[in-house]
Amino acid sequence: MSIKIIALNKKARFDFQIIDTLEAGMVLKGSEVKSLRNGQCVLKDSYVSFRGEEAYLQNAHISVYKASSYNNHEPERLRKLLLHAHELKKLYAMMREKGVSLVPLKIYFKKGMVKIELGVAKGKTKGDKRDTSKMRDASREMAQSLRRAKT
Repeated sequence: MSIKIIALNKKARFDFQIIDTLEAGMVLKGSEVKSLRNGQCVLKDSYVSFRGEEAYLQNAHISVYKASSYNNHEPERLRKLLLHAHELKKLYAMMREKGVSLVPLKIYFKKGMVKIELGVAKGKTKGDKRDTSKMRDASREMAQSLRRAKT
């Protein structure tokens, strides 16, 4: 199974504690798919919202495809997410809790189809972010000292 990662949302993992993840498809136009094949996508401030009983990706910037003619797309338009009805109900119930949101973690190609990995997330406090940074720095230092000790 070949997976080609198009874009990662590193800021989401820093700002949020990811509780659960799931995979979804997206409804895209042809020029958007061609632009994604070139890797022109930014997920930095994007999120998922519900309109009625459907989920939509908002603020995801997929650049305009240069070689396209008048059939081009708007870079930050709403994009419908393809999920099963039971998944939509479960996600909607989780999002109704206080402080829980649904953020995209990465966009990738899987078997020629564009997929998006969504994360059910709770916001971190400033102290939590500091603890995460300290733990990451400590593990990096331990790995460096182990590498030095082996030589």
